[in-house]
Amino acid sequence: MLLVPLAAAALTAAAQDPPKAKKLYCWNDPDSGRTCSDALPPDRVNSARDEFSVNSGARVGAVDAAMTAEQRADAAAAAIQARADQAAADTRKRTEQAMLLSYASEDDLKRVFTERTTLVDNSVDTARYNVASMRAALITKLQQAGDAELSGRQVDAKLAQDIGQRHAELVRQQRLLNSFEQQRAQLSSEVQDTLQRYRTLKGAAQPAG
Repeated sequence: MLLVPLAAAALTAAAQDPPKAKKLYCWNDPDSGRTCSDALPPDRVNSARDEFSVNSGARVGAVDAAMTAEQRADAAAAAIQARADQAAADTRKRTEQAMLLSYASEDDLKRVFTERTTLVDNSVDTARYNVASMRAALITKLQQAGDAELSGRQVDAKLAQDIGQRHAELVRQQRLLNSFEQQRAQLSSEVQDTLQRYRTLKGAAQPAG
């Protein structure tokens, strides 16, 4: 039978295989600092580390720390955003020629932004009004609390709660206002960039002479 010779040959080949090179693992421990060992502890399997040859001491590799669930989610979101940005760039290229065909003048192109500009301007105006109203109401409540303290009276719990709520709402309205103002600035920049691009394309499309 051939089984015995084959098994003997396999054992001989295994015995002749060179032993696996030993490594030295080094990682940064938050408590003990830089730590090295020829055996990687189970709790360091997902940690960032450098690997060195035990025989030569040369660095033979490195392993990055395993990402947390939050980091994986951030990476996925970044990848989605990158694909969206690329898609937007591709769409922009495809629509440049359509821009020349669709708009005979800059005024025609500006009308495209009129509705968006109006909506954003209305949002800014509304947010500014809300911020001013909330600020005035909060100042009134704070004056009431100040008068009570100056008179030696304890500030009413309901008044204190009302002050806290109005302050939180004021902060929220201020954030909304900042967001709308940023949108307005970005829109203005977009309009100018689009017009500049239109002029460039229009100039390139004009026949020489």
